[in-house]
Amino acid sequence: MKAATTLLVIAKSPVAGRVKTRLTPYCTAAEAAVLAEAALRDTLALGLELPFSRRVLVLDGAPGPWLPDGYEVAPQTGGGLDERLAGAFALCKGPALLVGMDTPQLTAALLESALRPDAWDTRDAVFGPAADGGFWALGLAEPARPDLLLGVPMSTPHTGAVQRARLTSAGLRVHDLPLLRDVDTPSDAADVAALAPATHFAAAWRRLAPMSRPAAATAAAPAAPAPAGAAR
Repeated sequence: MKAATTLLVIAKSPVAGRVKTRLTPYCTAAEAAVLAEAALRDTLALGLELPFSRRVLVLDGAPGPWLPDGYEVAPQTGGGLDERLAGAFALCKGPALLVGMDTPQLTAALLESALRPDAWDTRDAVFGPAADGGFWALGLAEPARPDLLLGVPMSTPHTGAVQRARLTSAGLRVHDLPLLRDVDTPSDAADVAALAPATHFAAAWRRLAPMSRPAAATAAAPAAPAPAGAAR
């Protein structure tokens, strides 16, 4: 049975200097953008394989040739990340599952429990914790609930704990997904590429081999810092 769940992928267009800035100086800004595009391709491709009723890319920037058929594109709202996440969920009228572009190791097996035909019979929310203290997935049976997101401090070591507490404090039944590691730093990237060697991301990492070079050799002009709370 096809799950009546919308997939929301929140992402930035993979433009040099705007994505994966924490991978420098091991990568140039252009190389970091290549890795970001590869991770986004992996995420979008997986979404097409799974039984979502609708797929929406909630994008900061312009779509490019990396965008496959099968996705609607909606611009991110303004404001902090909490506001942009709430804006993404506001696009949906039924259950929705939101993921980012930082977990190219994501697989169908990791999401299977959230996509069963009866998944929303026994839970009101789905939560995927990240190893850095954030979260990589958030699902809501009733997505028109900005109160569940607004005011949660983003990009801190406690973001995930605060977000999950917000869900349980609202009386929601929360289903937890496995802990995953976001790709933020070079060591993250190396570990995730090794964990998921068949992905576009791993192929790009092997091709660039940034950690095999001295950092000084790959340093370019300083990348523009990401806006506070920006989706990476």
